[in-house]
Formats: sequence, structure tokens, C-alpha cells
Amino acid sequence: MASTSQSEAIKGAKVLMVGSGGIGCELLKTLALSGFQDIHIIDMDTIEVSNLNRQFLFRQSHVGQSKAKVAREAVLKFRPHINITAYHGNVKDPQFNVEFFQQFNVVLNGLDNLDARRHVNRLCLAAKVPLVESGTTGFLGQVTVHVKGQTECYECQPKPTPKTYPVCTITNTPSKFVHCIVWAKELLFAKLFGDKNQDNDLNVRRSSNDSDGNGSSDASKDVFERSPHESPDQYARKIYDHVFGSNIKAALSNEETWKNRKRPRPIYVSDVLPEEERNGGVHSEDGMGLIPSAMGSLGLKNPQEIWNLSENTRVFLEAVKLFFERREKEIGNLTFDKDDQLAVEFVTAAANIRASSFGIPLQSLFEAKGIAGNIVHAVATTNAIIAGLIVIEAIKVLSGDSKNYRMTYCLEHPNRKMMLMPVEPFEANPSCYVCSETPLLLEVNTATTKLRDVIEKVVKSKLGMNLPLVMQGLTLIYEEGDDLDADMLANYAINLDKALNELPTPVTNGTTLSVEDLQQELTCNINIKHRDEFDEEKEPDGMVLTGWSGPNTKPEKSNSSTSSNGESSSAAGAKRKLEEISDLNGKNKGIAPEVEVNIVDDDVSVLNEFPTINKKTRVQ
Repeated sequence: MASTSQSEAIKGAKVLMVGSGGIGCELLKTLALSGFQDIHIIDMDTIEVSNLNRQFLFRQSHVGQSKAKVAREAVLKFRPHINITAYHGNVKDPQFNVEFFQQFNVVLNGLDNLDARRHVNRLCLAAKVPLVESGTTGFLGQVTVHVKGQTECYECQPKPTPKTYPVCTITNTPSKFVHCIVWAKELLFAKLFGDKNQDNDLNVRRSSNDSDGNGSSDASKDVFERSPHESPDQYARKIYDHVFGSNIKAALSNEETWKNRKRPRPIYVSDVLPEEERNGGVHSEDGMGLIPSAMGSLGLKNPQEIWNLSENTRVFLEAVKLFFERREKEIGNLTFDKDDQLAVEFVTAAANIRASSFGIPLQSLFEAKGIAGNIVHAVATTNAIIAGLIVIEAIKVLSGDSKNYRMTYCLEHPNRKMMLMPVEPFEANPSCYVCSETPLLLEVNTATTKLRDVIEKVVKSKLGMNLPLVMQGLTLIYEEGDDLDADMLANYAINLDKALNELPTPVTNGTTLSVEDLQQELTCNINIKHRDEFDEEKEPDGMVLTGWSGPNTKPEKSNSSTSSNGESSSAAGAKRKLEEISDLNGKNKGIAPEVEVNIVDDDVSVLNEFPTINKKTRVQ
């Protein structure tokens, strides 16, 4: 039961919710039932069928509509007298600037990606508005409080990075189904349907034994180029025979590779399908529904059933045909989307055929989609628990009860008979470049590295700036924005392709760059240290940035399980060992050092490897 002061704080509060998905639906309901009178919601997403099993404010009739607007309408039906304002937009849009954030008493995050979380964190710091962060993955979840000057900010500690696999393993020696999924999604799907100009590690050239179907052979020709005389069926069979047959056969010629490995089996369409299907195409139903589906065309209905090699082959061929017949205008611009049924069918079939070749157990479309979309299936109960904890912390923030702020972790298994582990928040990291303004150090070859590489790989990718402005001293060397004139844009474009030491104001050893994002009101300094050489394997970017709390990774363990990461490719936070954060009653006994808690994304995100975090000082 809220005290009088808490009730007054609740009724007088203006609250901003960012995200109205799995956590957001529960959160909006809980805020409304707890007495909050003025709630604003930002969400750029529309409702998908896959949301309906847990995002209870939505119904089948709402599919395709704005999440924020439908959530508002649903809650107003049982709380008609409160004010709920919905914004269907991206929180990174210019309208949601620092001034916009300053009108709120607290911001509550229910986001599903790292980039947006970092952006909101920076706006809250600039606006001096408290932020309550959250995330769930399966049975795990957490809620953290971030108040400028009192606790660490969201970016004070490293965040996990999605698991990556060596290209040579993906392309040559897969040993796990996830390797086949990555190959099918990142290489084959991208090559067939994505940007043709992107680098790709697939072998695209014919072997001397391959022919183009007309008895001719051209070893220099790109197999993936579809000739004018080829029908979609013919093209699909050509690609199938090349990637699952000829490429595997060519790989087998390297005896050294297979000395201690199981040899893969080349697979051709002729090995799998009867002659009438090979020559006349796969028999399919009309399949002309609103959404093209290879499963629908072939009469396959159960996504949890594991298809055999023949069924996977039919799905592969049918999916390629449907892309060219029904979605040809999109080809060249497609990227894999877990909510794209035809894309999921293609990737599942391709991964299963490759798995069959390498003797790896096949998986159902349901399982393959989970791996390809990096999904840990959501648990509605966890979202409800986390939403309740968010509101509890929000009330503390609004009441000024800073002594009782808690970071709370929801565990899958009891620890010291507790399923919820409350922890006192930590002080700000003095080395955090976001909230402590500590300079960063960039080791780079200033004679060969272009400004474009620094902007793309460091300023945008690592530091998360959207509209960067880069200065050396009083000289502006690069800027992005909508209000720049043509001459300025032309000058900056010229600078992008210059080496650092060739810029109008040369950037050399000892130079300090000032980098700013006006939208986020974030400024940081980068000290430049010239270095001639870099390890191509360990330092592939050709530069090393230190002093930032970016993703940390560990080498892949041989027995590690499939990585997954949910409705986004970025995870929300770091893994902290309970022995480091659960100092309950001043003691640290009885906590198993192996037990760790994930700080993860909304609904569906978890990673295999997280950086451990050194013991830090709690807020007193």
C-alpha cells in the first residue's frame, strides 16, 4: 500500500515509457493500475502475429497496427480517465530530443536493442532525468536504476556482443547446426537476395566440371548471376547444385582439411528428387495467398516437424522460385528478417541441406527460426514480474527514496532461497566516457587509415553516435546533419576518403579529436596514438580503442551452446557474478561463484559469453 507521499508523487508524475512490447504491455497496465495519471509511450514497431502469445494488450485484429497506439487504446478501456499519449516513432527521431525528455519525471525503458538503450541513456543524462532500465530473456530478467550523480549510468560497464564464428568454420568446416544457419542466413541468403555489391565469402565461380545447363562451361562466370534465358526453377536448381554439390566436391579435394574430420557429402538435386520433379519443377499448389510461402505451396503445415532431405530440397527450390516470381522487386535489397516467413523457410531448408551434407542433425523450422532470429522464447510471467519491479523502482525515484534504490535480478533457479536478487546500485565508473567525460585513446596508423574508417568503425559503431561532429582544435573536419548545404557536404565527403595525416588539419600522433553528437548532447575527446602495424586476426579494424565500455568477448568454447539474441542483434547489458553483487547483509557467503545473472534484452535475448565485471563500489 503506497504512503500518502508516494500516492501524491504517483498522481503528479509525468512518465515516459520507451517500448510497448513484451515488457511494455505489462508495464503500461501496471502503471495504470498503480495510479499513474500521465503516461507517454514511444514505440516504432507494429504488431506481429508472433507478439500475440505474450503481449496481451494486442489481438489478431491489431496485426500491422502501431503498438504504442493500440496499447494506449486497450488500457484506456479500463482506465478511461487517465492521460496516455502514444507516439508511433523511433526514439532516435529528432523530435525526441533533450528538451522533450526534460518534461518527464522518470523514463522507463522496455527496449530490445543496445543502440536505442545507449541513446536513451545519453538523453536522460543530458536532461537530468532518472532512468529505470529493464530486460528479460526466458526466465531471467533484471531492473536497474540510473540517476545522474548518484548511480552508474547504463554505459558505465561493458555490454556483451553477439557471438561470432570464424568465417573459415562457417564456409568450410561446420560442426554445429548454428554454423549452417549462419552460412544460410549471412552468406547464401545475402548473396541471392541482398546487396550484390557487398563482400561475400561464398565461392561463386564454376568448377571445370560444372555446366550452365546448355552444355557450356565458363569457370570465370559468377554462378549467382541469373541469365535471361533461365526460369526461376532452372536458376534455383543451378544454385542448389553449385552450393551443395560442386562447392562441397571442390572442398573435398583438399585432403589435409579432412584428415581428422568427417568428410562431407556433395548433394545434387538429381540425388534427391525423382526425374519428373527435376525436369518439370517441384509440384506445388497455387500458393497465391497474400503472403508467399513455400510451406503453403507444398502443403507442409507443421513448423515443429523436422523435414527430411527431400522436403528440405523442395522447400529450398520453391522458396527461390517464389522470391523471383512474387518478390522480384525486393531482390537486391533484402536482409534476413525473422518475421519474413519465406526468408525463414529458405534459411531453414538451406541450413538443413548443408547440415545433411556434413552429418549434422537436422532441425525443424521452429528451432531454425529461433536460432536464425537469435530468439530465446519469451515467458510472459517474467515480463510481468519485471514490469512490477520497474514500477516499484519508479515510485522510489519519484519519492526521492534514493537509499532504497535496488538493481533486482530475476533468477531461473533459487539462490539462497530467493528467486529475486536485490542489489544496491553502483557508483558511476570514473572511466566512463559517457557520464564521466574521460578521454579515450585510439591507436591507429594515421598514414593509412581514412577518416571514413574512424567515423564508421569508432564514432558510430563503437561510440553509438548518430549525427557526429568531429573537430581538431577549432577546425571542423566532419559533420552530419539535415541542415548542411551542398558545399559543406562536398567538403566533408572529400575528407572522408583522406588518410588522417592528409586532412586539412593533419591528425597525427598526439592529436586530440573532439567528437560530439548534438542530438544526444554528448561530447568526448579521443587522443590519437600512431601505430604502424596491427594483428589482422586480433585487430581486424586496423585500430584499437581503449577507455570505452564496449562489448567484450571471449574465445568460443568447444562445448558452448548455440548463441541467441532476440528481437535485435544487440544485447542489453553485461553479466555480473553474484559473488560480486549479492553482498547481502554485508556478507558474501553461500553464493555459488558459478551462478551468474544475465542483463539482457526485452523479451528474447541471451548470449553465451559475457564479460565478468570487476568488483565495484556500491552507492552509499
